[in-house]
Amino acid sequence: MLTRERPPVLKFAIRNSKFEIVNPTPFFSFVRPLALVAFGGNALLRPEDSGTTADQLERAREAVRRLLPVLGRGYELVVVHGNGPQVGNVLIQNEAAAEKIPPQSLDFCVAQTEGSIGFLLELAFANELPRAGFRKEAVTIVTQVEVDAADPAFLKPSKPIGPFFTRERAAALEESLGWTMAEDSGRGWRKLVASPKPRSIRGVDIVAVLINRGHIVVAAGGGGVPVVMSEDGEVRGVEAVIDKDYAASMLAAALSADLFIILTGVERVSRDFGKPTEEALPEMDVETARRLLVEGQFPPGSMGPKIDAAVRFIEAGGKEVLIARAESLSLALEGKTGTLIRRGTS
Repeated sequence: MLTRERPPVLKFAIRNSKFEIVNPTPFFSFVRPLALVAFGGNALLRPEDSGTTADQLERAREAVRRLLPVLGRGYELVVVHGNGPQVGNVLIQNEAAAEKIPPQSLDFCVAQTEGSIGFLLELAFANELPRAGFRKEAVTIVTQVEVDAADPAFLKPSKPIGPFFTRERAAALEESLGWTMAEDSGRGWRKLVASPKPRSIRGVDIVAVLINRGHIVVAAGGGGVPVVMSEDGEVRGVEAVIDKDYAASMLAAALSADLFIILTGVERVSRDFGKPTEEALPEMDVETARRLLVEGQFPPGSMGPKIDAAVRFIEAGGKEVLIARAESLSLALEGKTGTLIRRGTS
């Protein structure tokens, strides 16, 4: 039975130049254990794909089939997906049709992809669950995630999104629209947007009710739609993107999830990745994970946010985080691969 002991809000604050969790006490409990799984948008749309709806649906079915072992082990399930490639496509459509249709703001694009990807996952679950013998339904929540309007990230946009432009077109967009543009990996110029940290997730209690009724919930897709709240309580969307691993970590903590699973492209987290001294790490306590993160073992553009999200979840009262390759999730749940991060024994 679902219990609620406090309002469903988990917030971050800036302390000593770091984001720390203000109210880490979990408040939801469920009859069955809960797992929250986060995976990237590339799982549903890869660079080599045509990008058709049919191809994306097949990718969604592949993703869902890989999640079935989580249900098989008795967990209720929440899914958080990325949306980077999908938002990029929407922005390309915006650019191509700009002379005919007013371009959509970024928060609108994030909401649009949350809905469309959620629809694909709902279809995939509807087709795959009966085949595996599960009588469950999936439902998508277009999730608003509150950020701080004073977050320093808004002063230094750093997240490249959308299509690549020539230098000349990038300069014109900077002048006409006030965009911040930057050269990206020698492939052209891209728009940079702010990537603030999440402060709270709106509608967590709704997600909890759906879980308690046995539904699979798709929530906080793409990190959620970023919103800010004014002093008089007015809510509005903002042009930004939220890291989906941070949003997933916060949602997992707010729901008192028993297991937070982060799917990635490697079998295990490693120390000295890519070097002759590389060492796979089957298990870490949270203190070790935090220390290696501070030492720079996990780059900001790849494994760093995942380890940081794992640490935040456990510091907020979470139990375990499993980081594993999507294709090997079943083996990782058996302890045969993947990296398990736990609270220390002390």
